[in-house]
Amino acid sequence: MGRPTAETDPAPPRRVPRQARSKARLALVLRAAERILVDDGVEALTTTRVAAEAKVSVGSLYQYLPDRGAIIDALAAGYFTRLEAVMDDLVLAAARERWQDPVAVLVDAYASIYRTEHGFRALWFGSGLTEETRVADREHKRRMADGIRRVLLALGVARDDDALARACHAAILAADALAQEAFRRDADGDAALLDEAKVMLRGYLAEVAGRYRDGEAPTRG
Repeated sequence: MGRPTAETDPAPPRRVPRQARSKARLALVLRAAERILVDDGVEALTTTRVAAEAKVSVGSLYQYLPDRGAIIDALAAGYFTRLEAVMDDLVLAAARERWQDPVAVLVDAYASIYRTEHGFRALWFGSGLTEETRVADREHKRRMADGIRRVLLALGVARDDDALARACHAAILAADALAQEAFRRDADGDAALLDEAKVMLRGYLAEVAGRYRDGEAPTRG
């Protein structure tokens, strides 16, 4: 058997850039990695290919992204950060705008992310997610669910308790699964399936809101 390659060797701990110059170089590298991901898929994300695309030395890349897994984890972390920032903006907007159809606003915002974040789609629809990214994704979904909780509280349709947190987690898991399927079917999102997602989630939101109407105690599992 031949010696394992750099892509399969156990990776050393990844350094975190602290200086502005190092952060800028890492951002440049990740933009290059995203281009490769979108154009050629997860399997093309070798350290050699990414370093060449970013026009940096492989040794420089290894300091922060020693293998494909580290590249995937770093890209995913960036996508999570951007999605959570969108959710934070929606929470603020819910308090100001008093949406008539909060489900439509949230589903449309979620679909817009899938349309514009081509790297996010390429990563999630590929087969190269690392275990670290899968764990991070579960935590990310909990944070997104907390965003939904804050939206409902801002709209005044629920009371803050464990049952609400559980319902919001269920809603985000359902919305994410339906959004993924809609964008697997169509690069712009299968409009009919997204509409069905809205119908389903409106019914669920109405049921959740009903638990709190007139001071009723929420249903608990």
